[in-house]
Amino acid sequence: MSTVSTTQSTAASVLANINTREKKADATASEDMNARFLTLLTTQLKNQDPLNPMENAEVTSQLAQMSTVDGIERLNKMFQSFVDNQAESDSMQAAALVGRGVLVEGKKLSLTESGAIGGFELDAPADKVVLSIKDASGLEVKQIQLDDVDTGSQNFIWDGTANDGAQAAQGVYTIELSATMEGEKVTGRSLEFGPVTSVIRGAAGTDFQVGTLGIFKYNDIKQIL
Repeated sequence: MSTVSTTQSTAASVLANINTREKKADATASEDMNARFLTLLTTQLKNQDPLNPMENAEVTSQLAQMSTVDGIERLNKMFQSFVDNQAESDSMQAAALVGRGVLVEGKKLSLTESGAIGGFELDAPADKVVLSIKDASGLEVKQIQLDDVDTGSQNFIWDGTANDGAQAAQGVYTIELSATMEGEKVTGRSLEFGPVTSVIRGAAGTDFQVGTLGIFKYNDIKQIL
């Protein structure tokens, strides 16, 4: 226990020293730039031609340039701080999804003793949606028909009852979607249910591990259940 405490204390001390050095380095770099600029301006004033001295407008212009450069540097630091804080906030929000069920694009439907959760997404409204649930052999086990469905993602629950009234065996099935509006085909896709098991933060953004389904972007998640 003593060794663990010592290690933690040492790590905290080292991290604190590193952060302090980095802040001092940033401040020193800014101060050095201003000092060099002022030294250059002072040298110009000392060595100017007495018969042709620098005009006030020229001195003012150079001072304004120094102020502008300093202002831009401060603005860049503020913006970077904002970006870092936003990324941290997004990560915290993403972490809240761990353990939640979501729907992502996919054709599989897992039936358990409690039933199965599935979904689908439509690009336009449909007056008729047919979901055909098939077994591993491609045989239809259950057909679910829905009327007057809006655009967007929808979810449904299958209790496991087959077309003949018997209870279907637990396992993995597939979904085939057919949607129409006044007889015309409506584009859509089936959605698969899975739990968010972890959050992966990378250089390109935040990704989500959805059970065994794979890794998805936030925009790939169609519904949070």
